[in-house]
Amino acid sequence: MIKKIALSLLSVAVLVGCVATTSDDSAHVSSSPVSSSPVNSAQDISASYDSINTAQLIKHIKVLSSDEFGGRAPSSEGEKLTLAYLTEQFKALGFKPGNGDSFLQEVPLVSIEASSDMTLVIGGKNYQYGTDMVMGSARISDFEQLKNSELVFVGYGINAPEYNWNDYKDLDVKGKTVVILVNDPGFATQDDELFTGNAMTYYGRWTYKYEEASRQGAEGAIIIHETAPASYGWSVIKNSWTGPQFSFQRDDLNKDRVAVEGWISRNVAIELFDKAGLDFTKMKERAAQGSFNIDMGDLDASITIKNTIKKSISYNFIATLPGQKNADEHIIYSAHWDHLGTDLSKKGDQIYNGARDNATGTAALIEVAEAFAKLPHRPERSITFLAVTAEEQGLLGSKFYAANPIIPVAKTVANINMDALNVNGKSADVAVYGLGQSELDNFLTKAALKQNRVISGDPRPAAGIYYRSDHFAFANVGIPALYAKGGTIPADQATADLRAKLDPILAKCYHGLCDEYSEEWDLTGAVEDMQLFFDVGVELSKSGVWPQWSKTSEFKR
Repeated sequence: MIKKIALSLLSVAVLVGCVATTSDDSAHVSSSPVSSSPVNSAQDISASYDSINTAQLIKHIKVLSSDEFGGRAPSSEGEKLTLAYLTEQFKALGFKPGNGDSFLQEVPLVSIEASSDMTLVIGGKNYQYGTDMVMGSARISDFEQLKNSELVFVGYGINAPEYNWNDYKDLDVKGKTVVILVNDPGFATQDDELFTGNAMTYYGRWTYKYEEASRQGAEGAIIIHETAPASYGWSVIKNSWTGPQFSFQRDDLNKDRVAVEGWISRNVAIELFDKAGLDFTKMKERAAQGSFNIDMGDLDASITIKNTIKKSISYNFIATLPGQKNADEHIIYSAHWDHLGTDLSKKGDQIYNGARDNATGTAALIEVAEAFAKLPHRPERSITFLAVTAEEQGLLGSKFYAANPIIPVAKTVANINMDALNVNGKSADVAVYGLGQSELDNFLTKAALKQNRVISGDPRPAAGIYYRSDHFAFANVGIPALYAKGGTIPADQATADLRAKLDPILAKCYHGLCDEYSEEWDLTGAVEDMQLFFDVGVELSKSGVWPQWSKTSEFKR
Protein backbone atom coordinates (compact mmCIF):
# COMPACT_ATOMS: atom_id res chain seq x y z
CA MET A 1 0.00 0.00 0.00
CA ILE A 2 1.28 3.44 -0.88
CA LYS A 3 1.81 5.45 2.27
CA LYS A 4 -0.17 8.69 2.25
CA ILE A 5 1.24 11.79 3.90
CA ALA A 6 -1.38 14.20 5.21
CA LEU A 7 -0.32 17.10 7.33
CA SER A 8 -2.54 18.71 9.92
CA LEU A 9 -2.90 22.47 9.93
CA LEU A 10 -0.40 22.59 12.75
CA SER A 11 2.12 20.47 10.89
CA VAL A 12 1.61 22.57 7.77
CA ALA A 13 2.71 25.57 9.76
CA VAL A 14 5.73 23.61 10.94
CA LEU A 15 6.48 22.65 7.32
CA VAL A 16 6.61 26.28 6.31
CA GLY A 17 9.42 26.86 8.75
CA CYS A 18 11.22 23.61 8.03
CA VAL A 19 11.30 23.91 4.25
CA ALA A 20 12.41 27.52 4.37
CA THR A 21 15.41 26.74 6.53
CA THR A 22 16.65 24.06 4.17
CA SER A 23 17.89 26.63 1.68
CA ASP A 24 20.89 28.88 1.83
CA ASP A 25 18.94 32.01 2.70
CA SER A 26 15.47 31.74 4.16
CA ALA A 27 14.44 35.29 3.30
CA HIS A 28 15.41 35.64 -0.37
CA VAL A 29 13.85 39.08 -0.54
CA SER A 30 15.92 41.96 -1.84
CA SER A 31 16.23 45.27 -0.03
CA SER A 32 14.99 47.22 -3.05
CA PRO A 33 13.03 50.39 -2.25
CA VAL A 34 9.26 50.32 -2.02
CA SER A 35 7.72 50.49 -5.50
CA SER A 36 5.87 53.63 -6.53
CA SER A 37 3.97 51.59 -9.09
CA PRO A 38 0.21 51.13 -8.58
CA VAL A 39 -0.49 48.15 -6.35
CA ASN A 40 -3.49 45.84 -6.47
CA SER A 41 -5.50 45.85 -3.27
CA ALA A 42 -6.54 42.71 -1.43
CA GLN A 43 -10.04 43.24 -2.77
CA ASP A 44 -8.72 43.48 -6.35
CA ILE A 45 -6.81 40.21 -5.96
CA SER A 46 -9.79 38.52 -4.31
CA ALA A 47 -12.07 39.54 -7.18
CA SER A 48 -9.69 38.04 -9.76
CA TYR A 49 -9.29 34.92 -7.62
CA ASP A 50 -13.07 34.47 -7.47
CA SER A 51 -13.43 35.01 -11.23
CA ILE A 52 -11.93 31.57 -11.93
CA ASN A 53 -14.97 29.33 -12.44
CA THR A 54 -16.10 25.95 -13.70
CA ALA A 55 -18.33 27.24 -16.53
CA GLN A 56 -15.48 28.86 -18.45
CA LEU A 57 -13.12 25.99 -17.68
CA ILE A 58 -15.61 23.48 -19.07
CA LYS A 59 -16.14 25.60 -22.20
CA HIS A 60 -12.41 25.55 -22.99
CA ILE A 61 -12.05 21.83 -22.21
CA LYS A 62 -14.92 20.94 -24.52
CA VAL A 63 -13.39 22.89 -27.40
CA LEU A 64 -9.85 21.55 -26.96
CA SER A 65 -10.96 17.93 -26.53
CA SER A 66 -13.58 17.98 -29.28
CA ASP A 67 -13.42 15.51 -32.16
CA GLU A 68 -12.71 18.48 -34.43
CA PHE A 69 -9.30 18.88 -32.79
CA GLY A 70 -8.53 15.22 -33.52
CA GLY A 71 -6.61 14.44 -30.33
CA ARG A 72 -4.16 17.36 -30.73
CA ALA A 73 -1.19 15.41 -32.08
CA PRO A 74 1.96 17.42 -32.82
CA SER A 75 2.25 18.62 -36.42
CA SER A 76 -1.37 17.79 -37.18
CA GLU A 77 -4.43 19.80 -38.16
CA GLY A 78 -5.38 19.51 -34.49
CA GLU A 79 -2.21 21.41 -33.58
CA LYS A 80 -3.15 24.26 -35.93
CA LEU A 81 -6.61 24.49 -34.35
CA THR A 82 -5.17 24.37 -30.83
CA LEU A 83 -2.60 27.10 -31.47
CA ALA A 84 -5.20 29.27 -33.20
CA TYR A 85 -7.55 28.87 -30.24
CA LEU A 86 -4.84 29.78 -27.72
CA THR A 87 -3.79 32.79 -29.80
CA GLU A 88 -7.37 34.00 -30.02
CA GLN A 89 -7.95 33.62 -26.27
CA PHE A 90 -4.73 35.27 -25.11
CA LYS A 91 -5.02 38.15 -27.57
CA ALA A 92 -8.51 38.81 -26.25
CA LEU A 93 -7.11 38.95 -22.73
CA GLY A 94 -4.56 41.56 -23.73
CA PHE A 95 -1.50 39.34 -23.48
CA LYS A 96 1.52 40.08 -25.66
CA PRO A 97 3.41 37.60 -27.86
CA GLY A 98 6.03 35.91 -25.69
CA ASN A 99 8.60 35.34 -28.43
CA GLY A 100 9.34 38.74 -29.92
CA ASP A 101 6.36 39.51 -32.11
CA SER A 102 5.18 35.89 -32.17
CA PHE A 103 3.14 33.70 -29.84
CA LEU A 104 5.00 30.65 -31.16
CA GLN A 105 8.37 28.96 -30.72
CA GLU A 106 9.42 26.52 -33.44
CA VAL A 107 10.23 23.00 -32.25
CA PRO A 108 11.80 20.93 -35.07
CA LEU A 109 10.48 17.40 -34.74
CA VAL A 110 10.75 14.15 -36.62
CA SER A 111 8.03 11.53 -36.60
CA ILE A 112 9.25 7.92 -36.55
CA GLU A 113 6.50 5.37 -37.12
CA ALA A 114 7.40 1.70 -37.00
CA SER A 115 5.47 -0.68 -39.21
CA SER A 116 3.28 -3.01 -37.14
CA ASP A 117 4.13 -6.08 -39.22
CA MET A 118 7.22 -6.82 -37.10
CA THR A 119 7.87 -10.02 -35.19
CA LEU A 120 10.34 -10.47 -32.34
CA VAL A 121 12.03 -13.86 -32.52
CA ILE A 122 13.65 -15.23 -29.36
CA GLY A 123 14.43 -18.86 -28.65
CA GLY A 124 12.71 -20.03 -31.82
CA LYS A 125 9.38 -18.39 -30.91
CA ASN A 126 7.69 -15.47 -32.60
CA TYR A 127 6.34 -12.76 -30.28
CA GLN A 128 3.59 -10.55 -31.61
CA TYR A 129 3.53 -6.77 -31.83
CA GLY A 130 1.05 -5.13 -29.48
CA THR A 131 0.12 -8.32 -27.64
CA ASP A 132 3.49 -9.63 -26.43
CA MET A 133 5.78 -6.73 -27.16
CA VAL A 134 6.08 -3.25 -28.60
CA MET A 135 9.37 -2.42 -30.31
CA GLY A 136 10.69 0.52 -32.27
CA SER A 137 13.74 2.62 -32.91
CA ALA A 138 14.63 6.17 -31.88
CA ARG A 139 17.13 6.33 -34.74
CA ILE A 140 16.06 8.50 -37.65
CA SER A 141 16.39 5.79 -40.26
CA ASP A 142 14.14 3.71 -42.49
CA PHE A 143 15.49 0.39 -41.32
CA GLU A 144 16.97 -0.99 -38.07
CA GLN A 145 17.33 -4.53 -36.84
CA LEU A 146 18.62 -6.97 -34.29
CA LYS A 147 20.11 -10.08 -35.81
CA ASN A 148 20.83 -12.89 -33.35
CA SER A 149 21.68 -10.30 -30.68
CA GLU A 150 22.68 -12.00 -27.44
CA LEU A 151 20.41 -11.27 -24.46
CA VAL A 152 21.86 -10.08 -21.15
CA PHE A 153 19.80 -9.38 -18.05
CA VAL A 154 21.14 -6.21 -16.40
CA GLY A 155 18.76 -5.96 -13.46
CA TYR A 156 17.50 -2.38 -13.20
CA GLY A 157 19.95 -1.14 -15.84
CA ILE A 158 21.32 1.51 -13.47
CA ASN A 159 24.77 3.05 -13.27
CA ALA A 160 24.65 5.36 -10.22
CA PRO A 161 28.01 6.01 -8.54
CA GLU A 162 26.37 8.03 -5.75
CA TYR A 163 24.45 4.91 -4.72
CA ASN A 164 27.45 2.62 -5.30
CA TRP A 165 25.38 0.81 -7.92
CA ASN A 166 26.38 -0.32 -11.40
CA ASP A 167 24.43 -3.03 -13.18
CA TYR A 168 26.88 -2.81 -16.08
CA LYS A 169 29.93 -3.50 -13.92
CA ASP A 170 32.55 -5.66 -15.69
CA LEU A 171 30.17 -6.10 -18.62
CA ASP A 172 30.69 -5.40 -22.32
CA VAL A 173 27.28 -5.11 -23.99
CA LYS A 174 28.44 -4.01 -27.43
CA GLY A 175 26.39 -5.89 -30.02
CA LYS A 176 24.11 -7.30 -27.30
CA THR A 177 20.55 -6.61 -26.19
CA VAL A 178 19.99 -5.76 -22.54
CA VAL A 179 16.85 -6.83 -20.69
CA ILE A 180 15.87 -4.42 -17.91
CA LEU A 181 13.43 -4.20 -15.00
CA VAL A 182 11.22 -1.13 -14.70
CA ASN A 183 11.42 1.30 -11.74
CA ASP A 184 14.36 1.07 -9.31
CA PRO A 185 15.49 -1.12 -6.36
CA GLY A 186 13.95 1.11 -3.70
CA PHE A 187 10.46 0.27 -4.92
CA ALA A 188 11.20 -3.43 -5.13
CA THR A 189 12.48 -3.66 -1.55
CA GLN A 190 10.46 -0.84 0.04
CA ASP A 191 13.70 -0.09 1.89
CA ASP A 192 13.85 3.62 2.72
CA GLU A 193 17.66 3.39 2.84
CA LEU A 194 17.92 2.08 -0.74
CA PHE A 195 17.85 4.86 -3.36
CA THR A 196 14.81 6.83 -2.12
CA GLY A 197 12.71 3.90 -1.00
CA ASN A 198 9.24 3.71 -2.46
CA ALA A 199 9.66 7.03 -4.27
CA MET A 200 10.98 6.54 -7.80
CA THR A 201 14.19 8.30 -8.80
CA TYR A 202 15.05 9.26 -12.36
CA TYR A 203 17.00 5.99 -12.54
CA GLY A 204 13.64 4.22 -12.51
CA ARG A 205 12.27 6.00 -15.57
CA TRP A 206 12.24 4.26 -18.94
CA THR A 207 13.88 7.29 -20.52
CA TYR A 208 16.95 6.84 -18.33
CA LYS A 209 17.16 3.10 -18.98
CA TYR A 210 17.30 3.54 -22.75
CA GLU A 211 19.77 6.41 -22.37
CA GLU A 212 22.11 4.35 -20.18
CA ALA A 213 21.89 1.29 -22.43
CA SER A 214 22.88 3.56 -25.31
CA ARG A 215 25.80 5.02 -23.35
CA GLN A 216 26.98 1.50 -22.61
CA GLY A 217 27.01 0.66 -26.33
CA ALA A 218 24.22 -1.93 -26.36
CA GLU A 219 22.60 -2.85 -29.66
CA GLY A 220 19.11 -3.23 -28.18
CA ALA A 221 17.27 -2.47 -24.94
CA ILE A 222 14.11 -4.22 -23.76
CA ILE A 223 12.23 -3.20 -20.61
CA ILE A 224 10.04 -5.74 -18.82
CA HIS A 225 6.61 -4.22 -18.16
CA GLU A 226 4.96 -4.89 -14.83
CA THR A 227 1.92 -2.85 -13.84
CA ALA A 228 2.79 -2.06 -10.21
CA PRO A 229 6.36 -0.76 -10.68
CA ALA A 230 5.49 0.93 -13.99
CA SER A 231 2.38 2.50 -12.37
CA TYR A 232 0.31 1.83 -15.52
CA GLY A 233 -1.03 -1.19 -17.38
CA TRP A 234 0.04 -2.78 -20.64
CA SER A 235 -2.68 -0.83 -22.48
CA VAL A 236 -0.64 2.35 -21.94
CA ILE A 237 2.36 0.72 -23.64
CA LYS A 238 0.18 -0.46 -26.49
CA ASN A 239 -1.54 2.90 -26.99
CA SER A 240 1.39 5.23 -26.34
CA TRP A 241 4.28 3.40 -27.99
CA THR A 242 2.57 2.41 -31.21
CA GLY A 243 1.94 4.83 -34.04
CA PRO A 244 4.12 7.90 -34.71
CA GLN A 245 6.82 8.55 -32.08
CA PHE A 246 8.36 11.99 -32.06
CA SER A 247 11.95 13.05 -31.52
CA PHE A 248 14.07 16.12 -32.22
CA GLN A 249 15.60 16.62 -35.63
CA ARG A 250 19.31 15.96 -35.10
CA ASP A 251 22.27 16.02 -37.47
CA ASP A 252 23.57 12.72 -36.06
CA LEU A 253 20.15 11.07 -36.75
CA ASN A 254 20.11 9.72 -33.17
CA LYS A 255 22.75 7.16 -34.09
CA ASP A 256 23.99 7.33 -30.51
CA ARG A 257 20.82 5.48 -29.43
CA VAL A 258 20.45 1.70 -29.37
CA ALA A 259 19.18 0.33 -32.67
CA VAL A 260 16.04 -1.19 -31.17
CA GLU A 261 14.24 -0.33 -27.95
CA GLY A 262 10.93 -1.45 -26.56
CA TRP A 263 8.91 -3.42 -24.03
CA ILE A 264 7.86 -7.00 -23.39
CA SER A 265 5.02 -8.13 -21.14
CA ARG A 266 5.67 -9.84 -17.81
CA ASN A 267 4.35 -13.15 -19.14
CA VAL A 268 6.82 -13.05 -22.02
CA ALA A 269 9.63 -12.25 -19.59
CA ILE A 270 8.79 -15.23 -17.39
CA GLU A 271 8.82 -17.47 -20.45
CA LEU A 272 12.18 -16.15 -21.65
CA PHE A 273 13.81 -16.54 -18.24
CA ASP A 274 12.54 -20.12 -18.10
CA LYS A 275 14.09 -20.80 -21.50
CA ALA A 276 17.36 -19.38 -20.18
CA GLY A 277 17.25 -21.68 -17.17
CA LEU A 278 16.61 -18.74 -14.84
CA ASP A 279 13.83 -18.10 -12.33
CA PHE A 280 12.34 -14.67 -13.05
CA THR A 281 11.22 -14.05 -9.47
CA LYS A 282 14.61 -15.01 -8.02
CA MET A 283 16.45 -12.90 -10.58
CA LYS A 284 14.29 -9.90 -9.63
CA GLU A 285 15.07 -10.45 -5.96
CA ARG A 286 18.79 -10.69 -6.67
CA ALA A 287 18.72 -7.60 -8.88
CA ALA A 288 17.30 -5.54 -6.01
CA GLN A 289 20.15 -6.46 -3.66
CA GLY A 290 22.96 -4.74 -5.54
CA SER A 291 24.72 -4.36 -8.88
CA PHE A 292 23.81 -7.38 -10.98
CA ASN A 293 23.94 -8.75 -14.51
CA ILE A 294 23.83 -12.24 -16.00
CA ASP A 295 23.86 -13.76 -19.50
CA MET A 296 20.53 -15.31 -20.52
CA GLY A 297 22.02 -18.55 -21.71
CA ASP A 298 22.13 -18.92 -25.48
CA LEU A 299 19.05 -16.79 -26.07
CA ASP A 300 19.29 -14.12 -28.73
CA ALA A 301 16.85 -11.70 -30.31
CA SER A 302 16.07 -10.94 -33.94
CA ILE A 303 13.69 -8.29 -35.23
CA THR A 304 13.43 -5.93 -38.19
CA ILE A 305 12.07 -2.41 -37.73
CA LYS A 306 10.79 -0.60 -40.82
CA ASN A 307 10.21 3.09 -40.14
CA THR A 308 8.30 5.82 -41.91
CA ILE A 309 10.16 9.08 -41.32
CA LYS A 310 8.49 12.50 -41.50
CA LYS A 311 10.15 15.77 -40.50
CA SER A 312 7.96 18.57 -39.30
CA ILE A 313 7.83 21.74 -37.26
CA SER A 314 5.66 21.80 -34.16
CA TYR A 315 5.26 24.77 -31.84
CA ASN A 316 5.30 25.83 -28.23
CA PHE A 317 2.85 28.63 -27.49
CA ILE A 318 4.01 31.52 -25.28
CA ALA A 319 2.17 34.65 -24.14
CA THR A 320 3.17 37.30 -21.62
CA LEU A 321 1.50 39.90 -19.44
CA PRO A 322 4.41 42.35 -19.03
CA GLY A 323 5.26 43.40 -15.50
CA GLN A 324 5.02 47.07 -14.66
CA LYS A 325 8.28 47.24 -12.66
CA ASN A 326 10.55 44.24 -13.37
CA ALA A 327 9.28 43.16 -16.76
CA ASP A 328 12.41 41.11 -17.45
CA GLU A 329 11.64 38.79 -14.51
CA HIS A 330 9.01 36.13 -15.21
CA ILE A 331 6.82 33.58 -13.47
CA ILE A 332 6.04 30.87 -16.02
CA TYR A 333 2.83 28.83 -15.93
CA SER A 334 3.05 25.74 -18.12
CA ALA A 335 0.89 22.93 -19.49
CA HIS A 336 1.21 20.65 -22.49
CA TRP A 337 -1.38 21.15 -25.21
CA ASP A 338 -0.73 17.88 -27.07
CA HIS A 339 -2.18 14.39 -26.80
CA LEU A 340 -2.02 11.18 -28.84
CA GLY A 341 -3.97 12.25 -31.92
CA THR A 342 -6.00 9.93 -34.16
CA ASP A 343 -5.35 6.25 -34.93
CA LEU A 344 -6.87 5.50 -38.33
CA SER A 345 -6.09 1.78 -37.97
CA LYS A 346 -8.79 1.41 -35.31
CA LYS A 347 -12.41 0.62 -36.02
CA GLY A 348 -15.07 2.82 -34.44
CA ASP A 349 -13.67 5.56 -32.22
CA GLN A 350 -10.24 6.56 -33.50
CA ILE A 351 -9.63 9.80 -31.59
CA TYR A 352 -7.60 10.09 -28.39
CA ASN A 353 -9.39 13.26 -27.29
CA GLY A 354 -7.19 13.82 -24.22
CA ALA A 355 -9.84 15.69 -22.26
CA ARG A 356 -8.27 15.28 -18.85
CA ASP A 357 -4.76 14.81 -20.24
CA ASN A 358 -4.32 17.62 -20.95
CA ALA A 359 -7.21 19.74 -22.19
CA THR A 360 -7.81 20.46 -18.49
CA GLY A 361 -4.33 21.93 -17.99
CA THR A 362 -4.42 23.88 -21.26
CA ALA A 363 -7.84 25.30 -20.39
CA ALA A 364 -6.49 26.17 -16.94
CA LEU A 365 -3.77 28.30 -18.55
CA ILE A 366 -6.48 30.44 -20.14
CA GLU A 367 -8.49 30.70 -16.94
CA VAL A 368 -5.55 31.66 -14.72
CA ALA A 369 -4.36 34.12 -17.38
CA GLU A 370 -7.79 35.75 -17.38
CA ALA A 371 -7.61 36.16 -13.60
CA PHE A 372 -4.33 38.07 -13.97
CA ALA A 373 -5.74 40.11 -16.85
CA LYS A 374 -8.65 41.23 -14.65
CA LEU A 375 -6.36 42.82 -12.06
CA PRO A 376 -6.67 46.62 -12.24
CA HIS A 377 -2.86 46.95 -12.20
CA ARG A 378 -0.32 44.66 -13.82
CA PRO A 379 1.91 42.73 -11.37
CA GLU A 380 5.44 44.02 -10.78
CA ARG A 381 6.91 41.03 -12.63
CA SER A 382 5.83 39.55 -15.94
CA ILE A 383 3.42 36.61 -15.94
CA THR A 384 4.08 34.22 -18.82
CA PHE A 385 1.99 31.28 -20.02
CA LEU A 386 3.69 28.47 -21.93
CA ALA A 387 1.74 25.68 -23.66
CA VAL A 388 4.25 23.10 -24.86
CA THR A 389 4.14 20.46 -27.55
CA ALA A 390 5.03 16.76 -27.56
CA GLU A 391 4.89 16.10 -23.82
CA GLU A 392 3.43 12.69 -24.55
CA GLN A 393 6.52 11.89 -26.61
CA GLY A 394 8.97 12.40 -23.75
CA LEU A 395 8.55 16.05 -22.66
CA LEU A 396 10.01 17.21 -25.97
CA GLY A 397 8.44 20.65 -26.06
CA SER A 398 9.52 21.61 -22.55
CA LYS A 399 12.96 20.07 -23.07
CA PHE A 400 13.38 22.15 -26.22
CA TYR A 401 12.29 25.28 -24.41
CA ALA A 402 14.67 24.60 -21.50
CA ALA A 403 17.55 24.14 -23.96
CA ASN A 404 16.49 27.21 -25.96
CA PRO A 405 14.86 29.48 -23.39
CA ILE A 406 13.11 32.58 -24.64
CA ILE A 407 13.29 33.99 -21.13
CA PRO A 408 16.78 33.60 -19.61
CA VAL A 409 16.94 30.99 -16.86
CA ALA A 410 18.42 33.56 -14.47
CA LYS A 411 15.37 35.77 -15.04
CA THR A 412 12.82 32.98 -14.53
CA VAL A 413 11.61 33.15 -10.93
CA ALA A 414 9.66 29.89 -10.91
CA ASN A 415 7.58 27.46 -12.95
CA ILE A 416 4.05 26.36 -12.02
CA ASN A 417 2.93 23.36 -14.07
CA MET A 418 -0.62 22.11 -14.64
CA ASP A 419 -1.23 18.63 -16.03
CA ALA A 420 -4.33 16.39 -15.83
CA LEU A 421 -6.31 18.43 -13.31
CA ASN A 422 -8.63 17.06 -10.66
CA VAL A 423 -12.03 16.26 -12.21
CA ASN A 424 -13.57 14.40 -9.28
CA GLY A 425 -14.51 17.12 -6.81
CA LYS A 426 -12.90 19.09 -4.03
CA SER A 427 -10.03 17.70 -1.95
CA ALA A 428 -9.27 18.54 1.66
CA ASP A 429 -5.58 18.25 0.80
CA VAL A 430 -3.20 19.41 -1.92
CA ALA A 431 -0.85 16.72 -3.22
CA VAL A 432 2.60 18.16 -3.90
CA TYR A 433 4.74 16.05 -6.21
CA GLY A 434 8.30 16.54 -5.05
CA LEU A 435 7.28 17.89 -1.64
CA GLY A 436 10.34 19.44 0.03
CA GLN A 437 12.18 20.15 -3.21
CA SER A 438 11.98 23.94 -2.92
CA GLU A 439 10.57 26.94 -1.08
CA LEU A 440 7.65 26.98 -3.50
CA ASP A 441 6.04 24.61 -0.99
CA ASN A 442 5.89 27.57 1.42
CA PHE A 443 3.90 29.70 -1.02
CA LEU A 444 1.50 26.85 -1.78
CA THR A 445 1.05 26.11 1.93
CA LYS A 446 0.10 29.73 2.62
CA ALA A 447 -2.41 29.70 -0.25
CA ALA A 448 -3.87 26.35 0.87
CA LEU A 449 -4.47 27.65 4.40
CA LYS A 450 -6.80 30.27 2.94
CA GLN A 451 -8.94 27.40 1.66
CA ASN A 452 -8.67 25.47 4.94
CA ARG A 453 -6.76 22.76 3.09
CA VAL A 454 -3.65 20.86 4.10
CA ILE A 455 -0.55 19.91 2.17
CA SER A 456 0.16 16.25 1.51
CA GLY A 457 3.01 14.51 -0.25
CA ASP A 458 3.03 12.58 -3.49
CA PRO A 459 0.17 10.03 -3.26
CA ARG A 460 1.99 7.75 -5.72
CA PRO A 461 5.71 8.17 -5.01
CA ALA A 462 6.57 4.93 -6.80
CA ALA A 463 5.27 6.37 -10.07
CA GLY A 464 7.98 9.06 -10.19
CA ILE A 465 5.48 11.73 -11.24
CA TYR A 466 7.93 14.57 -10.54
CA TYR A 467 10.01 13.29 -13.46
CA ARG A 468 7.05 12.78 -15.80
CA SER A 469 5.64 16.19 -16.63
CA ASP A 470 6.93 19.44 -18.06
CA HIS A 471 8.08 21.05 -14.82
CA PHE A 472 10.93 18.49 -14.86
CA ALA A 473 12.59 20.30 -17.77
CA PHE A 474 12.59 23.55 -15.79
CA ALA A 475 13.92 21.84 -12.67
CA ASN A 476 16.71 20.28 -14.73
CA VAL A 477 18.10 23.71 -15.58
CA GLY A 478 17.77 24.96 -12.01
CA ILE A 479 14.43 26.80 -12.10
CA PRO A 480 12.32 26.01 -8.99
CA ALA A 481 9.27 24.15 -10.31
CA LEU A 482 5.96 23.38 -8.63
CA TYR A 483 3.66 20.53 -9.61
CA ALA A 484 0.63 19.95 -7.42
CA LYS A 485 -3.05 19.08 -7.67
CA GLY A 486 -6.01 18.10 -5.53
CA GLY A 487 -5.06 15.25 -3.22
CA THR A 488 -6.67 11.99 -2.13
CA ILE A 489 -8.79 13.21 0.80
CA PRO A 490 -12.32 14.01 -0.41
CA ALA A 491 -13.83 17.20 0.98
CA ASP A 492 -17.10 15.49 1.92
CA GLN A 493 -19.02 12.23 1.64
CA ALA A 494 -20.67 13.18 -1.65
CA THR A 495 -17.22 13.68 -3.19
CA ALA A 496 -16.05 10.37 -1.72
CA ASP A 497 -19.01 8.63 -3.37
CA LEU A 498 -18.29 10.34 -6.69
CA ARG A 499 -14.65 9.27 -6.55
CA ALA A 500 -15.58 5.67 -5.83
CA LYS A 501 -17.49 5.76 -9.10
CA LEU A 502 -15.21 7.91 -11.26
CA ASP A 503 -11.68 6.94 -10.23
CA PRO A 504 -11.71 3.45 -11.81
CA ILE A 505 -12.97 5.00 -15.05
CA LEU A 506 -10.32 7.73 -15.01
CA ALA A 507 -7.57 5.16 -14.42
CA LYS A 508 -8.82 3.01 -17.31
CA CYS A 509 -9.04 6.00 -19.63
CA TYR A 510 -5.49 7.26 -19.06
CA HIS A 511 -4.01 7.40 -22.58
CA GLY A 512 -7.16 5.69 -23.78
CA LEU A 513 -9.85 6.50 -26.32
CA CYS A 514 -12.30 7.12 -23.48
CA ASP A 515 -10.44 10.16 -22.11
CA GLU A 516 -13.33 12.43 -23.12
CA TYR A 517 -15.18 15.17 -21.29
CA SER A 518 -17.98 13.79 -19.11
CA GLU A 519 -20.96 15.58 -17.57
CA GLU A 520 -20.27 13.46 -14.48
CA TRP A 521 -17.03 15.32 -13.84
CA ASP A 522 -16.94 17.71 -10.90
CA LEU A 523 -14.47 20.50 -11.67
CA THR A 524 -14.95 22.48 -8.46
CA GLY A 525 -11.75 20.95 -7.12
CA ALA A 526 -9.85 21.97 -10.25
CA VAL A 527 -11.06 25.53 -9.76
CA GLU A 528 -9.80 25.54 -6.16
CA ASP A 529 -6.42 24.28 -7.37
CA MET A 530 -6.25 26.96 -10.07
CA GLN A 531 -7.05 29.59 -7.47
CA LEU A 532 -4.13 28.27 -5.41
CA PHE A 533 -1.80 28.58 -8.40
CA PHE A 534 -3.06 32.11 -9.09
CA ASP A 535 -2.42 33.03 -5.45
CA VAL A 536 1.11 31.61 -5.60
CA GLY A 537 1.80 33.57 -8.79
CA VAL A 538 0.58 36.79 -7.22
CA GLU A 539 3.01 36.35 -4.32
CA LEU A 540 5.89 35.43 -6.63
CA SER A 541 5.21 38.47 -8.82
CA LYS A 542 6.38 40.80 -6.07
CA SER A 543 9.84 42.23 -6.67
CA GLY A 544 12.71 40.66 -4.77
CA VAL A 545 11.12 37.26 -4.08
CA TRP A 546 13.36 34.43 -5.31
CA PRO A 547 12.34 30.94 -4.08
CA GLN A 548 15.26 28.56 -3.61
CA TRP A 549 15.85 24.84 -3.88
CA SER A 550 16.19 22.96 -0.62
CA LYS A 551 19.66 21.79 0.37
CA THR A 552 18.62 18.16 -0.14
CA SER A 553 17.20 18.63 -3.64
CA GLU A 554 19.07 16.92 -6.49
CA PHE A 555 18.26 20.00 -8.59
CA LYS A 556 20.06 22.47 -6.34
CA ARG A 557 23.37 21.76 -8.04
